[in-house]
Amino acid sequence: MERLLHYIWKYRLYSEAQLFTVEGLPVSIIDPGIANTDSGPDFFNAKVRIGDAVWAGNIEIHQRSSDWRMHRHDVNQAYDSVILHVVGEYDEPVYRTNGDAIPHLVLSASPAIKQNIDWLLSRDTTLPCDERLCEIQPLHISAWLNALLTERLERKTKDILNLLAQNGNDWNEAMYIILMRSFGFHVNSDAFEWLAKSLPFKYILKQRCNSLQIEALLLGQAGLLNDDNPDDYYLALQNEYRFLQKKYNLQPIDTHLIKSMRTRPFNFPHIRLAQLAAIWTNNDTLFSKILECNDLLVIRNFFNVAPSPFWETHYNFKRTSPRGKKKIGLATANNIIINTVVPILFAYGQTKNLPDFKSRAIEFLESIPPESNNIIRAFADAGVKVNNSADSQALIQLKREYCEQKKCLYCRIGFRIIKRFS
Repeated sequence: MERLLHYIWKYRLYSEAQLFTVEGLPVSIIDPGIANTDSGPDFFNAKVRIGDAVWAGNIEIHQRSSDWRMHRHDVNQAYDSVILHVVGEYDEPVYRTNGDAIPHLVLSASPAIKQNIDWLLSRDTTLPCDERLCEIQPLHISAWLNALLTERLERKTKDILNLLAQNGNDWNEAMYIILMRSFGFHVNSDAFEWLAKSLPFKYILKQRCNSLQIEALLLGQAGLLNDDNPDDYYLALQNEYRFLQKKYNLQPIDTHLIKSMRTRPFNFPHIRLAQLAAIWTNNDTLFSKILECNDLLVIRNFFNVAPSPFWETHYNFKRTSPRGKKKIGLATANNIIINTVVPILFAYGQTKNLPDFKSRAIEFLESIPPESNNIIRAFADAGVKVNNSADSQALIQLKREYCEQKKCLYCRIGFRIIKRFS
């Protein structure tokens, strides 16, 4: 309930004609103030008219007025600046530390607003607002998507900064780990990240001129070279890995972490790791190349490499497949750019205070078709136009950080629905 009072106060979802203190003085909200996310009063720098006097100061909000005393605000000088105590229920007077009484305003939402909030928060659907989403003006949705995209990229930037902190501020190492994770394609994302962290990039660089050795390192660290297999190529990889494992004192990850079940052949971990080996063989300075490149097509070509000839007739070591190049397709390359190239560019630009890199990251997203998944289809079915991957990334942020967590009160679409249908 207190959260609802915060919401009503912040967005002025009340009728000013009905605002009176419990003492009977009319209240006019000139400025509700700035929401405080730290300790202290709930809203700073508010301005209100109470009777004939205009007051400037802070606002505290509670469900009951007695919460003031229960929270010991009456002995905390940080709350002496409160000019109005906004409550859902008045059950006792409250005072500043000097004994002065603080005026009270009992605030409540209109029945229509309560009904709309209850409607949003109680719906057990993929998108709580799906029935009314199409009635929100596209301009409001577009502005919200722009903010959500920045929010998502900033969240990814924090993840990259954590990687940098763990790896001596080495951008190449961070790029390597992020790319490895991206190649896990959800089912093996965590496993591929653990693999990357168990196999420092410096060891990949030391073998960069030998594709067989890079393949051996990646496949061996994944625990995929532990079987008895008479195939000459398998044995060559196994021998190389045993030598390099001893040389670099490597400990492979647990084999059971790598999953092949319920994945299409092209997403088998063997193929994905072989493709990664080909990428690092051909692009040992990948991070630098990406920083220097403004052309999306050229960046796609960084990933348009074929693994060693053995994989032309194999998806794994157990059986053969019809001959064909196992190059990364366009959709996969776009996925890699969305989840690796764009975040690393945005993070680099933000960290180094180079806005051109952040702009380039967003321009790349705007040049790539939208992703195709259940989240995007749900929004499209609800009437949201998805133009490119910038939109689809924003919608993924919206679904995961707001819809799934029932944060409709903090969503601009939810706010529009609450106001529109009140």
